[in-house]
Parts: sequence; structure tokens; C-alpha cells
Amino acid sequence: MGEQRTAGAIGVHVATAAWATVLLGLHAVAGFFVLNAVLTESEGPWDRTVTGTVRLMAGLGLAVELMALAGTAAAVNTGRLRRWWYAPAAALVAVSLVRMVFAPQP
Repeated sequence: MGEQRTAGAIGVHVATAAWATVLLGLHAVAGFFVLNAVLTESEGPWDRTVTGTVRLMAGLGLAVELMALAGTAAAVNTGRLRRWWYAPAAALVAVSLVRMVFAPQP
């Protein structure tokens, strides 16, 4: 009976680590897109594609981060992860939205 409890506890820890790994991967991908959106600047008055590029990168970051937010909600509601896991998702969503709204105009 002791072996079953130990195996069950290990399974819970493995599942929690898997959730955390998936969420960290999604945050990294979203962070890449958001960082590209933040660092993209207009090269001059002739650069007309900068607004579309910034909004595309911010939109992709937002889409990935919304998937991470859904995964975070599922993990927090099942008790696998703590509520502080919402913080990176909220920060990246906020930066994405702000960058989409304030995209540079050529």
C-alpha cells in the first residue's frame, strides 16, 4: 500500500512539472513575438510595413499567450499550480495590447 501512495505522489509531481514546462514554453514563444513587436521601429517615412509587422507580432504573441492563459486557468483550478502563474500571462497580454494600440505610424 505504501508503494501505491508513493507512485501516486510521483505521478502528481510529474504532472505538475509537465504543466509548468508547457506553460513556460508558451510564455517563451509569446515573449519572442512580443519582444519583436516592441523592438520593431520604423526606418523612416518610406517604411510603410512597420505598422503591419508590429501588429502581426503583437497579435501572434497575444494569441499564444491566451492559450497559455487558458492552460494556466486549468492548472490553477485543478490545484496543480499556484495563482502567481497568472502574472507572466497578464504582463505579456498587457504589453501585447499596448503595443498593438500604439504601433508606430510611418
